[in-house]
Amino acid sequence: MEMSHTFRSLLCILVLLALSPKQVAAQSPGTIRLDSPLDWQVVQRHSAATGTVAVRGGSQAIEQLEVRFEGAGASAEAWQRVPLAADGSFTTTVELPAGGWYRCTVRGFGGGNVLTETDVANVGVGEVFVVAGQSNSANHGEQQLQPASGKVVSFDGVRWQAANDPQPGASGGGGSFLPPLGDALAERFGIPIGFVACGIGATSVREWLPAGASFPDPPTLTGRVRHVPDGRWESDGAAYAMLLERMKSIGSGGFRAVLWHQGESDANQQDPTRTLPGELYREYLTTLITTSRRDIGKASPWFVAQASYHVPGDEASPDIRAAQAAVCSEGTALAGPDTDSLTMEWREAGGQGVHFSGLGLKEHARLWLEKLAPWLDGQLGR
Repeated sequence: MEMSHTFRSLLCILVLLALSPKQVAAQSPGTIRLDSPLDWQVVQRHSAATGTVAVRGGSQAIEQLEVRFEGAGASAEAWQRVPLAADGSFTTTVELPAGGWYRCTVRGFGGGNVLTETDVANVGVGEVFVVAGQSNSANHGEQQLQPASGKVVSFDGVRWQAANDPQPGASGGGGSFLPPLGDALAERFGIPIGFVACGIGATSVREWLPAGASFPDPPTLTGRVRHVPDGRWESDGAAYAMLLERMKSIGSGGFRAVLWHQGESDANQQDPTRTLPGELYREYLTTLITTSRRDIGKASPWFVAQASYHVPGDEASPDIRAAQAAVCSEGTALAGPDTDSLTMEWREAGGQGVHFSGLGLKEHARLWLEKLAPWLDGQLGR
């Protein structure tokens, strides 16, 4: 007698329940989870010509894995065996020519046949920069900008995406100098550019210190500091923890340098007790830089801009500027651009504001390019 459809379905379920998990997995199509590289990721190159891309993830019911990169400067385009651990995890590295975008494909075999494959369509090998500080390092410019080259991306700690303003991971909903800077660097060096935007508007250098770092007086805004029993103030460490996490989350290839643009919220405050003396600014910024290097285990270069401008009539703080210059002259950091020089049409509201106009954002980018391009040439032996 022919079995009914319902009875056959029930029989199949009972058979599956009788199998061990290993037997079920062996009869299931294989799966691959790819944790690295991520789509639109830029990996920091380690020489002018090449960079190392980590391929990492996990698999289920796969006997063998292979990876291949295609496009851009990949010459071999051959499949490369990926070692599999007993638990199905895998990690390997692939050396690639600087450039992009590459397509990364990972395929899994079982019984001599390809069971499944997964891919990431856009992987680059180029230059990566962490950008931190206050509003003029973030998204507070008067005009939102977009990169035109198709080679500039941003990372918010979780995912990479085109570096269209507002930059992911930084405060504000306006524009930044990163799209034009990225385009200029991509054109100059012929590689993709990645930014990790961490800026937080209106922050003092005191708010960027590690948790528990203390100081005699608070900044103008106190949301990231706390009053302690001895009468002093201390950082809650939130901004520092975010910065450190972003630095570490980029991966083993890391980043080329930190671009620091901050100082306005420590200079010439309406309440003089909230103004930070230059000597303390120098001390706290030095602490931030050296502690971050220790905590990530890498002596990453920092560029420090000259930044203390507020409005017409309050265009600079000689005390803060001297402190920023001292951090560079002492060898702790490298000299970034002097953006206090950007006045009038370079500033928002017809020159009356502290943030940059659309023209100012582009000029801000040009000033950074003037500092970064020759330095990169020297780093790359060009």
